[in-house]
Amino acid sequence: MKKVKKGSYGYIKYAKIKTFLITFVLFAIPLVIYVTGYIQTKTRLNLFTFVAILGCLPACKSLVGLIMILMQKSMPEEKYREASAAAKDLVAGYELVFTAYEHTTPVNALVVCGDQLVCYTPDEKTDLAYIEKHLSRILTVNGFPSVQPKVMKDFRKYLQRVSELAGRAEHYREGIEFTPDERYPKLSREELILHTLFAISL
Repeated sequence: MKKVKKGSYGYIKYAKIKTFLITFVLFAIPLVIYVTGYIQTKTRLNLFTFVAILGCLPACKSLVGLIMILMQKSMPEEKYREASAAAKDLVAGYELVFTAYEHTTPVNALVVCGDQLVCYTPDEKTDLAYIEKHLSRILTVNGFPSVQPKVMKDFRKYLQRVSELAGRAEHYREGIEFTPDERYPKLSREELILHTLFAISL
């Protein structure tokens, strides 16, 4: 199975397979421990059973993650190609699922250019004002208070806005000062913003 990085097209499909395999292994280990203990002692009342029960905790946590990722849908390839073509050389991310207390928001595509963060969500139930405020709060806490998140449900309007940013990228980057992060010295400011968003995505 070829690894797909978070933020790349095909990540949802990859994450489903990866999380399933991890969950399977995490449940298999305590099961093997339990069976081994039962065979050796002929009773459930042994230390092996206790260890097996504790071993189910990380397995259950992984199961929750599996359920959440299974609920997500991959971005249609045709839309990915259109979004990628519109973004050109802009810093872009695909197939992200932003988590918040009230709601989980799938974001099929986004671009970062200067202080502009433009996202496309296929979820008609998404509260745009809420998710924009949530993203703004996360970015402000992480040192990017001037970034202006904009989340759209209309894919055509998203493509139009992204094309505008790509055509005038230097204009939107003009006057923005940036000091490289010591932890990620090779990342540009826009790449750091995207990296920050990865932390709140499944």
